[in-house]
This record gives sequence, structure tokens and C-alpha cells, in this order.
Amino acid sequence: MEQISFLPTFARWQVAARRALQSEISPEQIAWEEIGQDAPALSLFEEAESPNESQPAPKFPVPKRFLALAKLVALHREASRWPLLYRLLWRLTHGETHLLEIVVDPDVAQATDFEKSVRHDIHKMRAFVRFREVEHAGEKWFVAWFEPAHHIVEQNAPFFADRFASMRWSILTPDRCAHWDGNNLSFTAGVPRSEAPGADRMEELWRTYYANIFNPARVKVRAMQAEMPKKYWRNLPEATLIPSLLHDAPRRVETMMKKSAAKKIAPDDAWHPASVPETASLTTLRETARGCTACPLYKNATQTVFGEGPKHATLMFLGEQPGDQEDLSGKPFIGPAGKLLDRALEEAGIDRDTVYVTNTVKHFKWEPRGKRRIHQKPSSRDIAACRPWFEAELRLVRPKVLVCLGATAAQAIFGSSFRVTSERGQILESEFAPRVVATVHPSSLLRQPDEETRDREYALFLADLRVALRAAEEG
Repeated sequence: MEQISFLPTFARWQVAARRALQSEISPEQIAWEEIGQDAPALSLFEEAESPNESQPAPKFPVPKRFLALAKLVALHREASRWPLLYRLLWRLTHGETHLLEIVVDPDVAQATDFEKSVRHDIHKMRAFVRFREVEHAGEKWFVAWFEPAHHIVEQNAPFFADRFASMRWSILTPDRCAHWDGNNLSFTAGVPRSEAPGADRMEELWRTYYANIFNPARVKVRAMQAEMPKKYWRNLPEATLIPSLLHDAPRRVETMMKKSAAKKIAPDDAWHPASVPETASLTTLRETARGCTACPLYKNATQTVFGEGPKHATLMFLGEQPGDQEDLSGKPFIGPAGKLLDRALEEAGIDRDTVYVTNTVKHFKWEPRGKRRIHQKPSSRDIAACRPWFEAELRLVRPKVLVCLGATAAQAIFGSSFRVTSERGQILESEFAPRVVATVHPSSLLRQPDEETRDREYALFLADLRVALRAAEEG
């Protein structure tokens, strides 16, 4: 058994792992030992060699997806992350080059769970850090306390430096502390909760703001506690208001409903289900849809954008709504997102000419911004008005597999509680198709912040499409 001792950062593990691979040491022959956990950590993404080693570590070709995955998994608090990463690395470099596409593989599934947990923690830190004003060396400084589940402070600090660039701030945690002086980020060892400041004069203003934006008609206690777990409440000034706001919600909702009932909706603003003809012809369906006025969207749209593809396509793709280019041309998925979908279909081995593509909503919903038309998310009423059209398409095409592109499409099929992030890439059942696969909308890939993230998300999108293809071929 080989014992490998290393500072527990991705960069140091990477050096050790490369040398272990070079020596052909298999995963079961290694005991990974973390050392110096109390010492200041190196930057997680620093591609540095160990200071006592003059020879550069060897490099082994691995997918970009693995590097992105490994850098996040390395932030997890479980010590088992290191042998897990080495097992994946070993398998990727010993013949299993497509391992990461096998989402049901135990190692891949465990790494994906670790990655999701770290991402979740990063999101929670961004959502629940609350700064308090203090005086430091005669200057105004803002200090926050947070208790991360994983080692995410250095990973997350640039977000706060960008978001609060004009402030001088510190984020204190039990593991690491991040500091921004207006120009530079620095890090120090963790501190106890007692080092964090108490309430300040801004908290009453924040509570007033929170009470005013609280919507009693949309209260879902379970969902709220899932998004804002109680363990974070003691650090959130608005948390003291939650019990009273929840208690008062029914009365406020009743008042809102009475006011709403007193209003009359103007005829031009009415929504109603589309009148869909009883027909076995997609052409007739398409022609009838051209004159649809079931919702107000037709007023600002150039035209109805109906689905396209062979009537008895094995695969059917359901998106959200047409975009600017689709609205002008009258054809679905021809804009930037459509071009990306074409590329992904080709790489996944799917001929676009053999699939049927359509949208949940048939008119482009937009708002003006200068000379541009900016996409607006369709409302539940927009979707309900348009629902008879895509249900008729499903009834006539009768695909073996329906692929839902994005949350709007997936929730139109499975209901508002459906979450693409947790259900993507799985073969599901529905009254609309024997098999349904949910994935992200290709437009979401275009919005990723950097090339590394785009590559990772694109690889996951490809994997979902291949799941759909295999389901269609098996059917």
C-alpha cells in the first residue's frame, strides 16, 4: 500500500495523482493522507509543482469535463473525494474514455453528487451572506459571518469582490476568511463565531424592505425552507420576521383576492384556450394556428411559429417559445439556440430532418430595449392558452420519445414542481409520450459565463440527447 501525503488542494492532489499514474499505481494501492489542514491553503486552481520537486509532473489527456468536475469535487468536505477522483482519473486513462457519460456508474454518480453539493453551497453563500457595518482603523468596513458546508470560500470570494467592488469587506468563516480592501483579495485562517460583529443600523432598513417584498399569495413553506434552510436563519436579519409574516399571510391573501375580484379584465387582455380543429393533418393544424388570438401575445408577434418535422417522427423536441429570428422567419429553432441544437444533434448522432421540433408557446413574447427585442419568459396563462396546440402536435406526431428542452417545456408536461436540474437525463413516463427525457434549453448554454463552464454544460447536454436517442432506438 502506497501512502501519499499532500496538502488538500486540487493543485497538490493533481501533482500527486499524475506521478501515481506515471508509476502505474492502481487506486486500491493508494492511501491518501491530507496534511497541513490548518495551514493557509494555496489557491485551488494554482497549477504549481511541489516546491521540493525539480522535475515537472507528467500530464495525461483527460476530458475538460473531468477537470471542471474535479476542481469542484476537491472543494467537498468528505475525505473520500480524493480516492474517488483518482479512481475516475485511472479509469479515464485506462480505456474508459467515455466514462463520464455513464451517469449511472457509481463513481460518476458519487462525483456528480459531490459537485452538486458544492455548487449548492456556493449558491447558498451568495444568497445568505449579510454584511454588517463596523469601524476599522477609522474607516467604514463591512463584515459578514458564514458557515459553509464545504471548502468554498476562496472559490466564491471573486464573486463578492465583483459584486461589492466599492466596499471594503471581510467574510469570516470557521475555515477561511476572505478580505477585500477595494483593490485586492486576501485570505486568513478561520475564526470562531464570536469574532463576527452583532447587529448594525442597516438591519432595520433591510427588514422593512423584506417585509414589503414578501408576497403572502406565493408562500410555500416547504419550498422556502428548502431554499432558505433554518441553519442560516440566525445570520439573517429578516429571519426574525418570517414567523409573523407567515402567520399573517392568510389574512393578506384574502384581502388581495377581494381586491382582485373587484377588478374587471378588459376584453383585449383576456386569455382563453386556443380553438384547435379536430383534424389528422399537421398542415391543417399549422394553417389554423396562424390566426390564433387565444392570448395577447399575437399582438406584438410577427406571426405564429408552429412546429416542423415529419408527422411520425420518433423523436420530438419541445422548447419554450420562438425567439427573435424564429418570429421573423416563422420557423422554430433557427436562431443561435437552434444552431447550437443542430450542432449537438449532429454530434449525438441524430438527424434533425428526422425529428419534430416545436415550442410550448407559439408566439414570441418580448419587451423593447433600445432597438432590440428582448425575450420575456411566458406566463402560466400564456402557456395555458397555447397548450391545446402542442397537445395536438403530440397527438398527431405520437413520438416514441419526447425531449423537453428547458424548465418551461418540462413543467408543461410534468407540472410546476418538476425540476430539470434533478431529473435531467432520465427516462420518464408521461401521458403525452411513452418516454420523456428532460434537459436544459440550448439557449442556457449560450449564457454560461466562461468557456470551461460552456464546455462542461454542453457535454452534459450531449449526454442527455444520447439518452433520448438510445431510448428511441430501443423502443
